Amino acid sequence: MKKIILMAETGSDITPELAKEYGIYIVPMHVTFGDQTLDDGSFSPEKIRDFYKETGKLPKTSGSVPEDFTPIYDEIHEKYPDAQILYLAYSAVTTCSYQSGVIAGEGRNYVHFVDTKQVSVGQANVVIEMAKILRENPDMTIEEAVAKANDLVEHAKMCFMPDNLEFLRAGGRVSNVAYLGSRILNIHPTIEILEGKLMATKKYRGKMTKVSAQMIKDYAEHYNLKKDCLWIVHTIGLSDEVRKSIEAAVSECGFKESIWIQAAGVITTHGGPAAFGLAGFSQ
Repeated sequence: MKKIILMAETGSDITPELAKEYGIYIVPMHVTFGDQTLDDGSFSPEKIRDFYKETGKLPKTSGSVPEDFTPIYDEIHEKYPDAQILYLAYSAVTTCSYQSGVIAGEGRNYVHFVDTKQVSVGQANVVIEMAKILRENPDMTIEEAVAKANDLVEHAKMCFMPDNLEFLRAGGRVSNVAYLGSRILNIHPTIEILEGKLMATKKYRGKMTKVSAQMIKDYAEHYNLKKDCLWIVHTIGLSDEVRKSIEAAVSECGFKESIWIQAAGVITTHGGPAAFGLAGFSQ
């Protein structure tokens, strides 16, 4: 009998296969194309690229609402009436999802909440690691699980690198001047997730094949990442050449395993095509 069941949003980019393997319930976030709103994960990420090409506008992303959580809470509680639900949320400062989960959880003493302060594979890294811990410790109490999840959050690290700033400019996240400067100088900023916020930190200049590898080496060394596993997310359009460069850098850094995941709609909208990111735990 399951004692603790994990939940996360589609913005974690946890695949249906991983969710099934670890018994994780996934709550939809949303992407709006003009007057049509779709659940994240219900369409191909290529739809975002095509919509931008056709309209010159980016789709709009939105977090999960209370009505997304309620039926899933009910489904879990009906199937596992004695289980506790641990919702490991997408960064609360970036979206309404966490607050929506709390609102839908009012009056449900079997639902518990932890803000992972992460997005995409940064969140997936925390959720999957927590699932492994629960599998190895089936008698863990919910209080112990919450404490362990918060400890994982403290050590979770993630960053990503866009191929260019076009989607970030179109979404109003960088200025036109910064966008033009990056195109002319071939600059690729590192976007780190710091205290739940997306912050531009170190900048690299050159081709993605070169700077992607250097960024991985710098980031792994700076945060002294554990070498057991590195999560890598990529958006549509990442070239085989860049992918090989990334894989070579991961191997050179001594990581025992790397897990690749393709970003779904929410992350693709923010990062744009041919972007990649990585996530791991600091020592």
